[in-house]
Amino acid sequence: MLEKYGVKISMDGKGRWVDNVFVERLWRSVKYEEVYLKAYDDMAHARELLKAYFEFYNQERRHYGLDRATPDQLYYETQQQIVA
Repeated sequence: MLEKYGVKISMDGKGRWVDNVFVERLWRSVKYEEVYLKAYDDMAHARELLKAYFEFYNQERRHYGLDRATPDQLYYETQQQIVA
């Protein structure tokens, strides 16, 4: 199905870790800054708190790798540059 649409699958090559490094780093942050620190009552509670965490992560949490900007700041600045 993926090949039909020209999607290249690269999970079995030399650069495999590179494909997932950003997602793996995100999930590490989610686990250590949110999940391991909370005791969720049920799935609805977990969803609610994880939603709040992702809003914080994208809108307020400054990232060293983004020159202390938030992901939202960087994204919207880039979008404004593309439009201009």
